[in-house]
Amino acid sequence: MLKTSKGNMYPWVTHMHTHLGGECSHKCSYCYVDNPINGRSTRYIGKVRLIDYELGIDYGQKRVIFIEHCNDLFAADVPNNFIKSILFHVRNFPNNKYIFQTKNPERYKNFLDQFPKDFLLGCTIETNRGMSKISKAPDAFNRQLAMRELPKKINKFITLEPILDFDVDILVDWISNIKPLFVNIGADSKDHNLNEPTIEKVMELGKRISELGIEVKEKRNLNRLKNKEGIQK
Repeated sequence: MLKTSKGNMYPWVTHMHTHLGGECSHKCSYCYVDNPINGRSTRYIGKVRLIDYELGIDYGQKRVIFIEHCNDLFAADVPNNFIKSILFHVRNFPNNKYIFQTKNPERYKNFLDQFPKDFLLGCTIETNRGMSKISKAPDAFNRQLAMRELPKKINKFITLEPILDFDVDILVDWISNIKPLFVNIGADSKDHNLNEPTIEKVMELGKRISELGIEVKEKRNLNRLKNKEGIQK
């Protein structure tokens, strides 16, 4: 079902849609699909699968649609034919902008000729430091390298969320080399007791990225860190 964007989704996205069922193989400890009250929906339990009737959803036009907001379309275990079917569906509605985001951007390269005419390719990077204890996703260094290697004509963005403690100089260098249109910065929304940076450090990072001429978009959930340390919004 095509859903209107709300909650902690990007404010510039109007709608969200997912064709996939099953559990994402990245198994990030902070995954928002794991509802702390009601648990994980049965739709997102088990082996990743394509829900065929979702391929018949009418996307209409003049929308900004985030594709696979509850899963990672480009995770290593998602079959190629699933990805091709979803991209075919998307291309049938060319008068929208489509948002794709992954923690396995190396796989974008296999489908560059199958994306719709108006799209953004995003990548989540929580930190430049190791994350093996809380996620099975590809290492952040390899993610940024894959994004850097995408063709220059591709419109890209980076999302630093949930932002974990990091090294400012390294992240700034990564962003500088990736050359995204913009960078989203957000914090953990579900109290997962993550190793978070100080808000002063986050603000310094945002300042340094802005100085590169790259737009910084702060997500609403960053206000928790600001309030925690008494920083003026």
